[in-house]
Amino acid sequence: MLDWWLLIIFGFFIGIIASMTGVGGGIFIVPILTFFYGFAVTQDATATSLTTIIFTAAASAINYARQKRIYFKTGTILIATTAPGALLGSWVSTNVIKSKELALVFGFFLIFVSVRMIISILRTKSQDKKTTAKTDSELIGSGIPFVTGVGLSFFGGFASGLLGIGGGTLVVPIMTTIMGMPIHFATATSMFTMIFTSIVGDITYYQNNNINFPFALLLAAGTIFGAQVGAHTSKKISGRNLSIIFSVVLMLAGINMIIKNWPL
Repeated sequence: MLDWWLLIIFGFFIGIIASMTGVGGGIFIVPILTFFYGFAVTQDATATSLTTIIFTAAASAINYARQKRIYFKTGTILIATTAPGALLGSWVSTNVIKSKELALVFGFFLIFVSVRMIISILRTKSQDKKTTAKTDSELIGSGIPFVTGVGLSFFGGFASGLLGIGGGTLVVPIMTTIMGMPIHFATATSMFTMIFTSIVGDITYYQNNNINFPFALLLAAGTIFGAQVGAHTSKKISGRNLSIIFSVVLMLAGINMIIKNWPL
């Protein structure tokens, strides 16, 4: 097992990537806890990851709020579906099934979403021109795309509670491709919703004593500072390049889930 203080360093770099892409960081936290610190692959690592994400998301959201990049109305509505999804996901993880099989399916799905996003980016010369027109109120009033996005976000919350990954891996693509939200606003709004999604998802794990608070707080000590760097850096990157970064992160997350859960 690695030294405990390395968790702070791991957390710092995870916070940078998580804040920039709006994914929360659980796709990196869970493997670190299982591979290097001997955590149980399912409940213990998932619960500790979700606890860390609460701090990461809050630190990112504060910075993004100052930049006025969070769609608070849309985010609040999304919480109404992501939070119940997270609660169900954590309950299923602790009471119904092991998450290995679902993690495999989710891993392949992430790769599929990543490839679709990359193809879309290559076909579009400037994603910023395509998406910057819509405001928070316009998104809510867009009808079917908005309702569809809100409904599908439930599964982002479910994946968050089940796998401890934060939910942004699904919610950000939903916000950009279905709801038409600019990528810079999608990543920021994702971090805002993730605060509440992670808290609700952690309820069941807390009741079952799955959370390792010392490890979560050590990771959070790093992610809080890394999140500030990520939020500051993100505004300097074009929407197109940020989408490419997000797609690559999704691809790596999917490959990681498949390798970690593939039956030997």
